[in-house]
Amino acid sequence: MSQSFPPEINIVTYNQIPVVEVNHPKCQAKISLQGAQLFSWQPAHCSQDVLWLSEVEPFVEGNAIRGGIPICYPWFGGVKQPAHGFARLRLWTLNQYQITDDGVELLFKLDNDAEIKMLLNETCTLTFTHFSEEAAQLALHSYFNVADIEQVAVFNLPSDCFNSLTQQQQAVSSPRKITENVDEIYSAEKSPSIIADQDNHREISVEHINASQIVVWNPWHKVTSSMSEQGYRTMLCVETARISSLLAKGEQVSVKISVKSN
Repeated sequence: MSQSFPPEINIVTYNQIPVVEVNHPKCQAKISLQGAQLFSWQPAHCSQDVLWLSEVEPFVEGNAIRGGIPICYPWFGGVKQPAHGFARLRLWTLNQYQITDDGVELLFKLDNDAEIKMLLNETCTLTFTHFSEEAAQLALHSYFNVADIEQVAVFNLPSDCFNSLTQQQQAVSSPRKITENVDEIYSAEKSPSIIADQDNHREISVEHINASQIVVWNPWHKVTSSMSEQGYRTMLCVETARISSLLAKGEQVSVKISVKSN
């Protein structure tokens, strides 16, 4: 933490959490060292952030950060405690960085268990590598910033999903529109998920690489920690996951995000 960095990289503290700030001609970004969690990414051609962060996020050590791309690992959900695994609550180490005219590459490590590489420029690519001998689950729990959830549609999802709220398989409309509390698990398709954010006049492409599932989540009016009563209106999670198909040692999962203005 005491080493000097080039002007494109700065480490500051948000309340109790150390944060890596990236300022590059191609993009601006912010990554919490707790959880190696990218919680802000704004390409130069975008007028606002692509990722959503709760406006009431307190940045308290040991509390999961509500927004950005939390790393749910080595388990997903509440099968064990803490929910969604320990990776998002632990301090990761910034091991390597590289700055070029094309962007910034950062490598974070979590002991000998895992690493995540971030390539940040006009697109955003996160590549997670599992090193532990034990098989594990993973979700790159991406929160996307939208203008109005009721004016958003998600394209390229399958026509059926597992509804985690009812614990049943169900048919769903395509494109998927969100009008209530949703917590849905889809089989991962080869085509990128496309989030059509009508009022922001943009499309967000989410490519799920080596994933087995896609999770779509919005809590609607359900009370959710570190989130305001109206926070659900400007966010949508479209997550890149390995839930049923466990990660073996050495396996990688990536998410690649790009944005096109309409």
